[in-house]
Amino acid sequence: MWFVDQAQIIVKAGDGGRGCSSFAQPPYIRYPYPDGGDGGDGGDVVFVADPNIATLLDFHFRHEFTAGRGRHGGSNTKTGKRGNDLVIRVPLGTVVHDADAGVALRDVTQPGERVVVARGGRGGFGNGARTAAGTRVPEATPGAPGECRHLTLELKLIADAGLIGVPNAGKSSLLARISTAKPKIAAYPFTTRYPVLGVVRIDASASFVACDIPGLIEGAHEGKGLGFQFLRHIERTKLLVHVVDAAAVDGRDPVDAFHQLNAELAAYNEIVARRPQMVAANKMDLPQAREHLARLRKAVPQPVWPISCATGAGIPEFVQAMWKELRNGERVSAFAR
Repeated sequence: MWFVDQAQIIVKAGDGGRGCSSFAQPPYIRYPYPDGGDGGDGGDVVFVADPNIATLLDFHFRHEFTAGRGRHGGSNTKTGKRGNDLVIRVPLGTVVHDADAGVALRDVTQPGERVVVARGGRGGFGNGARTAAGTRVPEATPGAPGECRHLTLELKLIADAGLIGVPNAGKSSLLARISTAKPKIAAYPFTTRYPVLGVVRIDASASFVACDIPGLIEGAHEGKGLGFQFLRHIERTKLLVHVVDAAAVDGRDPVDAFHQLNAELAAYNEIVARRPQMVAANKMDLPQAREHLARLRKAVPQPVWPISCATGAGIPEFVQAMWKELRNGERVSAFAR
């Protein structure tokens, strides 16, 4: 499946229907009188948050969306039917921007949340309508045009814990171990090309969402590797889980890797860099990892948990520690429940 987290679209609400110009002359009436009905209002364009969608892929293939126009008014003061609303489903975490004004209109974060992004035009008056003062409208009027907007959609996935680290540290392996997610796992850099969400079950009634972010390398803020293009997806997280290759399999010193990645986070967003972190020292099944673990614990202020995604050692305890940290913050994503 392709992962798309940004899109440019045009939404057009329905135009209002035209008011009717009509005259009636029953046999017992000497002069005809106006009896044209009002036009129907145009339909709205409505976004609805759907927790079952995790990408903006649909907007990659279709860029223009139009709601139904209102029906025209009829004789005998018949009002035209309102145009059909166009309901568009978007993922949780979609930020809607007005591309022309350059402002954010809405952050859609709750399941089922509805946002009217373009309002339909009002139907025109028929010549049989009366104004507020009680006088007749002299002529039928056309319907008003519906709103037309150029929108930028930006997806920021909603997760409780973000898994960060350099390439090949074991983030995807950890997510596969603790959740039902099935990320691609291979022994080469940047196996993970886009964020992957996984629901971590604690028991029958408790769970949280973890997000695996593609690996960062030194110079990511300059566009090296995959750059910062996916870091927006950890902006909402309460906890950052720093996965470190404690065995230095790729020749990268784990202490240096930890500090380099935090420097890249700070270059991206100081607020994100100050989020609570836990450190998972992975690959503890390899003999050289113990020496690096001792150095890592001395060099970093955060708690360091030795784990092995290959054998599963230490992972249950680490998951419980993550859950405790999240519960202390009293925030667990509604997406996970």
